[in-house]
Amino acid sequence: MTNTTTNSKKETTAQRVERLKRAMNPWAGLDEIRRFAREGFDSIPADWIGTYFRWWGVYTQGDGAGVTGGIGGVGKALQRFMVRIRIPNGIMTSGQLRAIADLTRQHANGIADLTVRQNIQLHWVTIESLPEVLDGLWQVGLNTTGACGDVVRNVTGCPVAGVDADELIDASPLVLETSQLLAGNADFYNLPRKFKISIDGCHSWCSYPEINDIGLTAITRTIDGKREVGFSLRVAGGLSAEPYLAARLNAFVRQDQVLPVIMGIAELFRDSEVLREHRERARLKFLFLRHGWTVERFQEELEQRIGFRLDPAAEEHAPDDVHRDHVGIHAQKQPGFSYVGAVVLRGRITADQMQAAAGLAERYAGGELRATNMQNLLVVNVPTLHADALAKELDEIGFQVSGSAFARGTVACSGTEFCKLAITETKSFSRWLVEELEERLPGFDQHLKLHVTGCPNSCGQHWIADVGIEGKKIKVGDQLADAYYFCVGGALGLHQATARPVGYRCLAAEVPDALERLLGRYLADREQAENLHRFFARHSDTQLREFLAGENVPAVARDLPSPQNLVHLAGGIGD
Repeated sequence: MTNTTTNSKKETTAQRVERLKRAMNPWAGLDEIRRFAREGFDSIPADWIGTYFRWWGVYTQGDGAGVTGGIGGVGKALQRFMVRIRIPNGIMTSGQLRAIADLTRQHANGIADLTVRQNIQLHWVTIESLPEVLDGLWQVGLNTTGACGDVVRNVTGCPVAGVDADELIDASPLVLETSQLLAGNADFYNLPRKFKISIDGCHSWCSYPEINDIGLTAITRTIDGKREVGFSLRVAGGLSAEPYLAARLNAFVRQDQVLPVIMGIAELFRDSEVLREHRERARLKFLFLRHGWTVERFQEELEQRIGFRLDPAAEEHAPDDVHRDHVGIHAQKQPGFSYVGAVVLRGRITADQMQAAAGLAERYAGGELRATNMQNLLVVNVPTLHADALAKELDEIGFQVSGSAFARGTVACSGTEFCKLAITETKSFSRWLVEELEERLPGFDQHLKLHVTGCPNSCGQHWIADVGIEGKKIKVGDQLADAYYFCVGGALGLHQATARPVGYRCLAAEVPDALERLLGRYLADREQAENLHRFFARHSDTQLREFLAGENVPAVARDLPSPQNLVHLAGGIGD
């Protein structure tokens, strides 16, 4: 008798996803989506549920328990969907926002979320409603194409592009052109992983080029007495469980070179087969983190691909501790006009609020609004004489124009309410946390970026916050309770650094106590004109942990996920 053995191995997650992508361009599947809507949820194949829907900005919605309610690092799903609307540069008209409000009221239980990439997300959408949602968005010039999936995500830019009194250039036309070029482009439907682009014409780098795969920031040079505005170029930035701040190339990108350069980098990423071997190491940053690439090699490969050499970089002046939230009333470059920025606390917005904001934008201005990557909302082109009146009415619908430092600086991911990967609930927690801090530390007047993320994926961008808290669980008796792990000192711009894990973890209910102690110590011990970033930088992890705990406590580990679950923590569902 001859014994036979098989050498076949179980298909890895990466192999399965790559096979599915080769088999079909999901953007060619609109007729399938309409069929699913007619035949009901049970008609949807697993390949669509787990993969193809994402190219349409659609994910199944978690059951409210997050990751702990499921198996293999993913929570259970409801027969409902999250639908992410792509809004390049965050620019919307009042008509578009009103249409989103109507769709939210009809199909999404009346609530939506502003995201950290200037998108709007709906929840509770059924498969029967999905075609109507897509059609309703198309009718007003919006879509969900490429808002999720292994594609070019929403292209971000300065939310006050074109009206900023100090900007070097209005880069929003380049943002819109880039989005039109790549969103839905069949040549780029099959990238190794998500791909993020930001283009800023301002001095403040509002859309965080440091954490994008491509970050273009306006810069000037003078040749033969003539001043020219072009762009600095950064590549391979990204957060997730392994953050990497983008590397600057030695390049001055002329305005007419922006699109070829973007296309070249996207092609380079698309054709990097080595990145397709592991889902958890498929982002562009892993060419640098795992495969030994240098900025010199990257630039050489790029220039060979685009067919021309880039001019050497010009001198750059990175923003120095600039707070980028745009809240308040600010003069525009257009004389007599201002923009009004309002806090949308933790990004949660109702259909009624959207409807009201659209009406206010029409009544007080030209009907143009902007979403920011700090989950806030702006109205632009407001006659300055009417700015205070608009601010008052925005306050009345729940959008504070003169909000506290805590309201202005708090950002939160979706959390267990809707996300299958989340460990903790974040949205209601963040609102409660802000209320607690406002009561405990009235008059706190320092800029503070306080980011809440429900798992290590960093969809809430805790790595770049002054204080970033990462969702965990702690066993209390025989129950698991929400908890948070503290990272401090994150920054972008001139002092860029990822936040330091300081070894302190506490129950969610104890977070206000910890922050009151930490910020109280800052107020008591700060040096003259010392901001939070500098205060954290001059204290050790041990000292910061003591400030948080109120006593000397040993460090605890972050409890990173096990290797078998890392595939789910390589970017999450964040946008």
